[in-house]
Amino acid sequence: MKYLVFALAGSAMLAGPAFAQATQPAPAASAAASAAAPNVTVGATVSDTTGAPVGTIESVANGSAVLSTGTAKAAIPVTSFAKGANGLVVAITKAQLEAQVAQATTPTEITVGTAVNDAKGGVVGKVDAVSGDLVTVATANTKAQLPKTAFAKGPNGLVIAMTASELDAAAKAAAPAAKTPG
Repeated sequence: MKYLVFALAGSAMLAGPAFAQATQPAPAASAAASAAAPNVTVGATVSDTTGAPVGTIESVANGSAVLSTGTAKAAIPVTSFAKGANGLVVAITKAQLEAQVAQATTPTEITVGTAVNDAKGGVVGKVDAVSGDLVTVATANTKAQLPKTAFAKGPNGLVIAMTASELDAAAKAAAPAAKTPG
């Protein structure tokens, strides 16, 4: 599952599909308006402004809620949610959210020599070769081919959902057994 943190500013409703533009609350917001703020809680369902389902709140912490579509996750400030007739509302569709997460987390170019890390930042290895949709990762112990879709952008190169030892074990398990003469 792909995951992205959105840094949004502003009020409960966003303008258009872009997260970068958020409307600001009126300076004369009353106590009654803040009392009507949505209750963003774990398990709450979220719809878009047309009423179509977007996903479910997976966690809430530090002023952000992780919205899971089932395919993608995004941390969105709780101030970006509004109270709707049937629960929480956010001004982005499920497809738009998933597309933005995919765009932000999918590497645009994978090149030989690029560092590969696990999800916690541990070193896995380096890209050894790229051939079509397959990427060969060289660890300290082995080489393994993975599809390009297995990679995400990370702060220090590429990220995969395996540690070096897990990748080594998977490569060993996938290797054809040596035939014995006989």
